[in-house]
This record gives sequence, structure tokens and C-alpha cells, in this order.
Amino acid sequence: MIVIRDEVLADIDAREDLLDAAFGEGRFRKTSERLREGRLPARGLALTAENDGQVIGTVRLWNISAGPGRASLLLGPLAVDRNWQNCGLGGGLMRAALQRAEELGHGSVLLVGDAPYYERFGFTAAHTEKLWLPGPYARERFLGRELAYGALDGAAGLVNATGVRVPEPAWIAAEAGLHRTAA
Repeated sequence: MIVIRDEVLADIDAREDLLDAAFGEGRFRKTSERLREGRLPARGLALTAENDGQVIGTVRLWNISAGPGRASLLLGPLAVDRNWQNCGLGGGLMRAALQRAEELGHGSVLLVGDAPYYERFGFTAAHTEKLWLPGPYARERFLGRELAYGALDGAAGLVNATGVRVPEPAWIAAEAGLHRTAA
């Protein structure tokens, strides 16, 4: 039986394997990855699809700003195991993620993806016309969706990461301190 649930630490290796299979090494070169890099997903918005203990799907949302002072979320990546594609699991993950984001009080979601796929979930390029990302991307693939009416009205400017940074292990901080002192 397929269950969509909160991601847990034990899912991470399987999640990374799933993303490697779905997107390959090129996933680390994407502009969206710059907004996720070194950050934790938004609280309560990392979801896993599981079947009999096996991770078969994943989606995460990340805190960003949709221009100065305008909180939003970035969706992605969304991936489904190739053996489970074309059975509605990706759509189920999308609906669960958007519903959860709305329940948590978020006003909007941005993503870079295939417009014909994401339009059925209410995403449109009209919401991102005056926004831009910090790196190369295909303009027609930069989409937005309001979860609260008017949340993206007047949104303009550079999209920035605003989420919580991944805590550095103590040895990295200590090493950085040693190098600063020696310099």
C-alpha cells in the first residue's frame, strides 16, 4: 500500500538514489539547486511516498523570497521511481505538498518545471513575469501558484533562499576559526 508521509532521516539515502536515477548528475548544476544548497527544506514540507518500506517518490519545498520581503516556497525536486511512473503518484505528491503548504499558512509556491504538467495544479508563468532566478533557466519553465489569493500580486525582483541553513558540524566551524586566526 502506498503511503505519503513526512520524510525521515532514514529516507535520505534512498531519496538521493531516486533523484540520481531521475535527474542524473546534472541536477546539481541547476539554478534551483543554488536556492536549496546548504539549506533545510521548509518545516513540515519534505514528503516521501513509500510502498512496503521502499521509497518510491519524493518532493520537498524550500523557503525563499519572491522578490524583496515576500515570503514564498520553491518546490522541487519532485521525483517518482520509474517503476511507479504514470500511475498518479507524482500528482498525489504534488497535491499533498500543496495542501500541506496551504495548511501551514504559506501564500505561494514557485518552481522551474514542465508547464503542461504543472498547469493542471494551478501553476502559471503569469505569476513569475517580474521575478528572476539567480542563474540560467528557461523563462517559460519558471512558474508560480498562489495558495492565498493575491500572494504574488506585484511580486518582482530576484528570488533568494531564505530557509534555515544546514548546521555545520563543530569540526568545520573550529577549522574555519583556525584558518581565520592564522590568516
